[in-house]
Amino acid sequence: MGDWHGPQGPFDIPDVPNYVPRRLKPWLFILFVLIVQFSGGIYLAAATDMVGTTALMQEDILMAGYASLIGMSINFAVMFRLKFRYSNRVGLLICGAVLIAANFICANTTNVPLLVATCFVAGWFRMWATFVCNSTIQLWLTPVRDMAIFFCYVYLVVDGVIQLSGIATIYTSFFSQWEYMHWIMSGLLAMMMVLVLILVKPVKGPMQIPLLGIDWIGAALWSVFMLCFTFICVYGNFYDWWEAEEISAATILGIACAAINLWRATFLHHPYISFQALTNRNVIRATLVYLVFFTLMATEHVFEHSYAAVILGFDETNMIDLNWYVFAGIVVGCIFTYFTFALHKWRYKTMTAIGFALAAIYLGWFYFMIDYGVEKEMLLLPLFTRGFASVIISIVFLTSIVQSGLHFFVFPQALTVNGFTGAVMGATLGPALIGEFLRHVMAKNCALIGARFTDFSNSIGHMSLGQLYGAVQQQSLVVSMKEIYGWLLIIALSSLTIILVSYSPIRPTAIFPKWKTIRKIFRREASLQA
Repeated sequence: MGDWHGPQGPFDIPDVPNYVPRRLKPWLFILFVLIVQFSGGIYLAAATDMVGTTALMQEDILMAGYASLIGMSINFAVMFRLKFRYSNRVGLLICGAVLIAANFICANTTNVPLLVATCFVAGWFRMWATFVCNSTIQLWLTPVRDMAIFFCYVYLVVDGVIQLSGIATIYTSFFSQWEYMHWIMSGLLAMMMVLVLILVKPVKGPMQIPLLGIDWIGAALWSVFMLCFTFICVYGNFYDWWEAEEISAATILGIACAAINLWRATFLHHPYISFQALTNRNVIRATLVYLVFFTLMATEHVFEHSYAAVILGFDETNMIDLNWYVFAGIVVGCIFTYFTFALHKWRYKTMTAIGFALAAIYLGWFYFMIDYGVEKEMLLLPLFTRGFASVIISIVFLTSIVQSGLHFFVFPQALTVNGFTGAVMGATLGPALIGEFLRHVMAKNCALIGARFTDFSNSIGHMSLGQLYGAVQQQSLVVSMKEIYGWLLIIALSSLTIILVSYSPIRPTAIFPKWKTIRKIFRREASLQA
């Protein structure tokens, strides 16, 4: 396997000509990765404007946005092969061209299957371009290849751009139209391609590893499974769950694809996702933590927009300004995790406990403080802690995947599982569960509060039926949100207690092998398939 890390000389990027100052070379690739991360195919922050100007529903736009995350997740299993097959120049040019085409299609189509397919492809190439850039500057960020340090940077960029992209999209829509965001990003991608043509040379490795032995059928089946899972979570409430043929068909198709893939994994030499990745202890632990943690955080998708718009009366620009609070939490969370977890090697248990404690603060604030008279500045604490907690959990458990002891050929498969459970399931399953819970709690509270309002209206005799209905709905929403926040707070505190009484002495020692060593691994595996 060779040495995993060792002393390095002055960092340089041979792909960039020497007339570019050495200190500026890494920042060039950071510029590229920021442009790529902003280019998501579809921009979820513009969902309201898209619903108002097209025939699309909110669920259609969410499905397309999550399809982009699935495309990014499914790419993890092959991203190292792509890295050793194509030069950085070729990879960035291909990804830039595909993302420009995706922006054009997403800005001009209302065909939902085409929109979803386009966003899936855009996510796949977005991940490829992101990996090209990040892997190029990895040794600049951490010469000893410490992945805890590297992932602090990754989540600062990825989660930070999600917040900044929403802000940019809303203000672009406010001053012009939502389609202009697509044209702006297409222009930036074109600029990136020009810079790549001028400043990035077609440097190839000592041996170009062919794309042999990749289970593309398995990739397609896992993609369909993930899309079916997302479809059920996104459209479940709209179609009334399994009362509708669409949800039943998606369930059968998803189960069939997963079952076929698991069956194929029993005899294929290199399945797209193997049992070693699916049954690894760290992967299972991360999945369980994601399911609990991101379900607790699901109120972000279900409540916060409704609360800010309906109860507090914020317009879109005021609501999107709240992203700055989350962004501040992400930045501080990444810096905190860098110094404590990456540098001083705090235990996984300690960091997980901090993440759940912050989640409890977030939920507790809304449970005790939610009201009609909350000022925008008062939302700083809960939104800041939400961003803080999310990046801690994400960095810590992605690092644990690196430290899982998996063979490096299986390691990218574990990243695919981690990407799906952390990003896709975290964004869809929790909101689906909380949304359904809200519907039942709202029905109960509307009946209880409606009776009281009716008696009150009859006693004073000046409320119209419409005013009465609106008052009942608004009051029921506040009471229902408070009740659900209370239940989630209990779950958060219970989870925190379990973490605190458990014992785990493990500290992060996730060291990445040399690229030369990784190339040898994939070259050997590819030669066996030739």
